[in-house]
Amino acid sequence: MKQSKLPFLPDRSKKPRTGGVTMVMDKGLSVRQAEDLAESAGTYIDYIKLGYGTSLLMDNVTKKISVYKKARIRVYLGGTLFEAFIIRGMFKEYIRYMKKLKLDTVEVSDGSMKLDHKLKCKYIKELAGDFHVLSEVGAKESRVFIPPADWAEMMAKELKAGSSMVIGESRESGSTGIYSPSGKARVDLIKTIISTIDQSKVMWEAPMKSQQAWFIKEFGANVNLGNIPPIEVLPLETLRMGLRVDTFFQNLPEKFRKFQLK
Repeated sequence: MKQSKLPFLPDRSKKPRTGGVTMVMDKGLSVRQAEDLAESAGTYIDYIKLGYGTSLLMDNVTKKISVYKKARIRVYLGGTLFEAFIIRGMFKEYIRYMKKLKLDTVEVSDGSMKLDHKLKCKYIKELAGDFHVLSEVGAKESRVFIPPADWAEMMAKELKAGSSMVIGESRESGSTGIYSPSGKARVDLIKTIISTIDQSKVMWEAPMKSQQAWFIKEFGANVNLGNIPPIEVLPLETLRMGLRVDTFFQNLPEKFRKFQLK
């Protein structure tokens, strides 16, 4: 990461990051597009999720994974694919598939199907022996309501079971889970979660710019954000650094406030 000469910019964590991570959602980029992404923004990407079941359908997926790994980016398969294997009783086959792709990171989720939480934690514990585990909490359907206290409790149990980080669900649309259907943050839910869970252990899915800006203004430049579209990686980094109007005054001293637009 190049050092800026501008003063009053936040200190950004550097790879391998344990905080301030960015997760990008790859919904079917070609190998060439993956190479371009890694070249232009690989420094700022910590995780790439191969969304849905795209890894099953794409030619040269192993080549694309190699491109990302070369850029020191952890690659994993979308949680929906995990659930697609689980509902068919194919947990062992899923492990074999990940090993075939030479992946060391896995997402465990239950956003598309009912899965007993004890069983989910059992999967996490088993996978944590061989993989870096991320687990996602929250339903993909807005009609499914999970009380904030239950949400926080599930996250705590999943971290205890072996998850390295828990993910606050929002889908790629940013209109469910930790957000209202209009895309606004559910502040009560988020505050309940961080009152119980170490924020460095939570990744907030935030596909929309307004959502990214909200989390950065609330929790600082080194908040963990996910489901970022590939084309938005560098714009997100400018948000983190206060180089975009939404967060322009975030890190400036008080004496600069007189220049704020009214």
